[in-house]
Amino acid sequence: MFEIMKKEYLSENIVLMDIKAPKLAKKAMPGEFLIVKVDEFGERIPLTVCDYDRKYETITIIYQIVGKSTEDMAALEVGDHFQDVVGPLGQMSEFVHEDIEELKKQKIVFIAGGVGTAPVYPQVKWFAEQGIEVDVIIGARNKDYVILENEFRALTPNVYVCTDDGSQGLHGRVTDMLSKLVAEDKKYDHVVAIGPMIMMKFVALLTKELNIPTTVSLNPLMVDGTGMCGACRVVIDGEVKFACVDGPEFDGHKVDYDEAQNRLRMKKENKLEHGENKNCPIDHEEVIDPKKRANPRMLEAAARSKCFEEVNLGLTLDEAVRESKRCLECKNPRCVSACPVGIDIPGFIGELKNVEVGKSAEVLAKYTKLASVCGRVCPQEKQCEGSCIVGIKSEPVAIGLLERFVGDWSLKHLEVTSTPKNGKKVGVIGSGPAGLAAAAELATLGYDIDVFESLHKLGGVLTYGIPGFRLPKDIVNGEIGRIEKLGVDFHTNVVVGKTTTVDELLDEGYDAVFIGSGAGLPRFMGIPGENSVGVLSANEFLTRVNLMGGNKEGYHTPTTIGKKVAVVGAGNVSMDAARVAKRLGADSRIVYRRSEEEIPARHEEVEHAMEEGIEFNLLTNPIAVIADETGQVTGLKCVKMELGEADESGRRRPQTIEGSEFVIEADTVIMSIGTMPNDLVTGTTKDLELTRWNTIQTMENKETATSREGVFAGGDIVTGAATVILAMGAGKDAAHEIHEYIKGKN
Repeated sequence: MFEIMKKEYLSENIVLMDIKAPKLAKKAMPGEFLIVKVDEFGERIPLTVCDYDRKYETITIIYQIVGKSTEDMAALEVGDHFQDVVGPLGQMSEFVHEDIEELKKQKIVFIAGGVGTAPVYPQVKWFAEQGIEVDVIIGARNKDYVILENEFRALTPNVYVCTDDGSQGLHGRVTDMLSKLVAEDKKYDHVVAIGPMIMMKFVALLTKELNIPTTVSLNPLMVDGTGMCGACRVVIDGEVKFACVDGPEFDGHKVDYDEAQNRLRMKKENKLEHGENKNCPIDHEEVIDPKKRANPRMLEAAARSKCFEEVNLGLTLDEAVRESKRCLECKNPRCVSACPVGIDIPGFIGELKNVEVGKSAEVLAKYTKLASVCGRVCPQEKQCEGSCIVGIKSEPVAIGLLERFVGDWSLKHLEVTSTPKNGKKVGVIGSGPAGLAAAAELATLGYDIDVFESLHKLGGVLTYGIPGFRLPKDIVNGEIGRIEKLGVDFHTNVVVGKTTTVDELLDEGYDAVFIGSGAGLPRFMGIPGENSVGVLSANEFLTRVNLMGGNKEGYHTPTTIGKKVAVVGAGNVSMDAARVAKRLGADSRIVYRRSEEEIPARHEEVEHAMEEGIEFNLLTNPIAVIADETGQVTGLKCVKMELGEADESGRRRPQTIEGSEFVIEADTVIMSIGTMPNDLVTGTTKDLELTRWNTIQTMENKETATSREGVFAGGDIVTGAATVILAMGAGKDAAHEIHEYIKGKN
């Protein structure tokens, strides 16, 4: 789809490409950026949109060949294709929103350094199209690296070139040229500087002295580009911002350049690569006692902590049938009412008792299209199994393991057919559990469904958030493939709120839209030193491994951890992060301010983490991140806690023990204290009521209907970060509310 239409070398190692990308070309504006990915094994590379041609539906990128990923890009020729191109992302240039007549009264100079010349071009071009003349300063190491000079001269007569070695133009840096122009009585109302971080820093220092407002672009910091990884954190006037969501352009006088430079330096210098052990031993010796709960086979702890193979190996047919016979098939099953998607649990287990696996699968398929996923990651101990009657005097029936067994059988044997269409269509935003559940349910009701996913792979948190040793990706892909066979159309690389909007979808003829975009923006503690180099969000860390293959040979996405990792938090995501770090060779520990009894993660995940050698620092609360003179993390300063009276959650409130400060040695700190929604979708949808937590407010007496007619929402974007099964339940509820809404319109 993303065909290369033009390729040109602007210098020995700077490449220009025009790429066919109709939707992106239609929406792109100056200042925005995109993400390209060469193939399955390539890095997600954020690049500024250097130009766009709406008529020919192309966008232009310019990049410097500096490593493996850009070498792979440069190996592509005209007629070849990028696997993924997504955008536009980020905020458009602030000037686009200003009054044109007021802009004409100002004198603006653009300062472009190195490859940073490329993102300056569309902004200067926009000014030229408005009939506004601007000045341009181009800086480069030498004449061979001066790019786009002729293109700029075609837009404005005031183009000034300087080179470090004096081989072209002024012998000096861009700050020298700016000082020279000001000394010659040039009066500037605004400076826009884009280029290397160090260049932007010194430009900002100079313009602050000259009292000239300045804008800089922090696109060198960006990794994922959609706000989910938190890697592009930057301090702006003392407040943490995300370059890819809040920027990339910021007030140049408010940026903490030293911290940003440290983060960028470590990003470039990191060369950690981890292989995957393919020879994990499997213990086949354990036998299930028919009178007791099934005990599934597990990979041996010492071996599995070095590989990414699935830990829990599930049940055999004999084991599953024997376990199913423990079910009482209650007339008033409490397990069903405790299931967020209302699965007929006695029904599918009853068929399994008779070794009718196919019939069991058919029963299960009526209620869930993600049985293999739910059987692995749902907190059954708090839901169906927690309500099991058998569990009152004994261990509850292993409902999750039985669901997983039947779900896995279905992936291999159960045929899926689509339902005749009713002529109505619904747009679904997000391909995570909420979006998948809504899409599947609506498809079975006869609707044409388009699912829009911002990333290059489907599955949302199922793909980027949960490691393969807990949820294998072939299982996720298999479940999505079955939903696709229901007639659902999936569209990757579509950022709703940027590439298109909810309003545009409704205008294009969608009868309703479901927002299931999740809550992927990471939270941080706000403690001193938290922006030191080596502090990551769990989202960033897990995404690089789960989505981008950072643990595998052949992928150009190395992880960014050291040898001593401290994970702050104790939810399921925290356990995932700590266990992944262990598998990548680090000494890994959990730091949690409450006791073991209050740990929110699933008991099974805590047990597995302990077996694998993860250290638990409980009743311990971080108060500062310690870093050396380079800004690199060296430790985590903590205090000991004790539990007081219960708080509003029912858990005893942790209190600081005075004088208990101590330091945990660490070179990487992973913050895993929750996530929150970003405003990509909500901020671009008219008349959409939000809560004070920036989640979507649903209407009274409705589970998923919003304040905007025809727009429904569910999952983490409504509740805040929660579980996979709760998101699925919301998606399923939304499907039926949408169905009633559309029927009511007719």
